Amino acid sequence: MYEDGIDGDSLKEVVAKGIKYIDIGAAVLPKPLFRPDVDEVDDDDLLESIPNEPADSGRDGIYRSSISSILTNTLDPLVASTSTREAGAPDEFDIAPKIPTRYARTLRHEFNAVVVEHHLKWAPLCVETNIAGPAQEPRRLGRYDFHHADAIVDWAIKHNMKVKGHVLVWHVTSPTEILEEMTPEQVREQLRRHIFTTMGHFRGRIKVWDVVNEALAPDGSLAENIFYRKLGPGYIEECFRWAHEADPDAMLLYNDNKVEGMNGPNKRKADAFFHLLAGLVKKGVPIHGCGIQAHFNAAGTARNRSPTPRMVKNQIHRLGNLGLKVNISEMDVRVSQLPPNLRQIAQRQIYHDIVAAALTEPAFDGIWLWGFTDRHTWVTHFYYDDEPLIFDEEYGRKEAYYGLRDALSSIVPGEKFGAGVLLDTDEDEQGNCWGHQWIQEPVEDCLDASFSKPENDGVVGADRPDWELT
Repeated sequence: MYEDGIDGDSLKEVVAKGIKYIDIGAAVLPKPLFRPDVDEVDDDDLLESIPNEPADSGRDGIYRSSISSILTNTLDPLVASTSTREAGAPDEFDIAPKIPTRYARTLRHEFNAVVVEHHLKWAPLCVETNIAGPAQEPRRLGRYDFHHADAIVDWAIKHNMKVKGHVLVWHVTSPTEILEEMTPEQVREQLRRHIFTTMGHFRGRIKVWDVVNEALAPDGSLAENIFYRKLGPGYIEECFRWAHEADPDAMLLYNDNKVEGMNGPNKRKADAFFHLLAGLVKKGVPIHGCGIQAHFNAAGTARNRSPTPRMVKNQIHRLGNLGLKVNISEMDVRVSQLPPNLRQIAQRQIYHDIVAAALTEPAFDGIWLWGFTDRHTWVTHFYYDDEPLIFDEEYGRKEAYYGLRDALSSIVPGEKFGAGVLLDTDEDEQGNCWGHQWIQEPVEDCLDASFSKPENDGVVGADRPDWELT
C-alpha cells in the first residue's frame, strides 16, 4: 500500500498542475468506503470501535451480529441493498469505525471526483434487501430509498470531490418486470417521474448526470429495450428534455460502450454513436457531453479488441466538433486471458496510450475508472477473476497506475501532449503495429479486416448487456 509523500505525486496532484482541468474519478461502492475489508483490522479492534448497546435494551449483541453480516455478506451486483440492517439495529454507516478505511483513504488521496457505481440506478433505488434474513421486498415504483447514494455523495462533497450521477435511464437496471405490465402512457409517466425524483433529490449536490446509458445495440441500431418497445426511438430525446427541466443547471451526458474508436474494432457502433449524438444536437436537445466507457480486454479479438490511440483520438475529435465534451467514463483493462508475462506490459500501455491520446483533444475533460482496486471490481462478478484496475488487492500501485500517471503528466506545463504515443498512425517507425507485444491475433497492415464485418456486430436491436455478448 502506498504511503503519503512516497513514490511521487498522486493522480489528483498531477492533474492539479495541468494546464487544463481534468476530472480524475473512480466508481465507488458504499460497503468498502464505510466498512473495513475483512483483513484490514482484527475483530477485536473493529469491535472496540463500535459503541456498546445499553444492557437493558433487550438487543444485547445486535451490533456485533450486524457487523459480522456486513463484513461477510456480498450483495448481488444487480440487486440493491437499500436496507442492510437488522430490524431495529443501528445503521451500518452510523457504527462504522472512526478511522477511514483503506478504500476511503486511497480514494480521497488519488482522485478528485467520484461516480456512484451502482446505487443510483432505478431498480436499486426501489428495492429493499435485509441482510439478516432471506426476505426481500418486491421492487416498488414511487417509493425511493436514497440511503446508500446519499452516504456516498455526502462523503465526496465533504472531501471536496466532484460527483457524477450514474445513471438515470438504463434498461438493464430498470424495474422491467413492472414496466412491462404498463401501458406506454404509464411507462412514460413513470420514467419522467423517476428522472424528476432522482435529480430533484440531488439537485445542487450532483451537477453532472449520465442520463441515458447503452441505448445502442452492437450493430449500431437502437437496442429494442423496454423503453424502445413502449415509447419508440424518441424516448432518448424525451429523457434529456425531462432531465433539463428537472435541473436546468446540470451537465447532461449520453454514455455507451464499445464506441471508443473511430474506424476501429466496433466501427459501425462507433459511427452510430456519433450520428445519434449529432442528431440530438441538431434537434436542439439539451445534451452537453458523452461518455465512452473503455471496458477493454487486452486479449480481445475482433470486436472485443482494444482500439488504438489514434482511433480513440479521432473519435473524440469528431464528437468535440459537435460541441460536446467527452470523457472516458468507465475504464478498466482485463488482462487475465493473456500469458502472465504480458499482463502488466499490456495493461500499462493501454492505460497510458489511450489516456494520453485522449488528452490531446480539447473536448476531452476527464477519465473515470470503474473502480480503482482489484479487490473491489465488477469484473469478477460478471466476467471472471481478473486484475483490471490500477491498484492491486492490497491497494498497492501497479504498473498500470504509473502508466496512467505518466499520461496525466503530459498536461503539466513543460511537457508535450501525447509524447511517445502513436497519434497519426497505428504503426511505429520499425513497422510494428500498436500493441504488437501482446495482441492475441494476427494483424495485416495493423488492421484486422474482421473489424468491419457485419456478422461480428451481433443481432440487430439486441438489448443484452455487453458481458452477456462476450
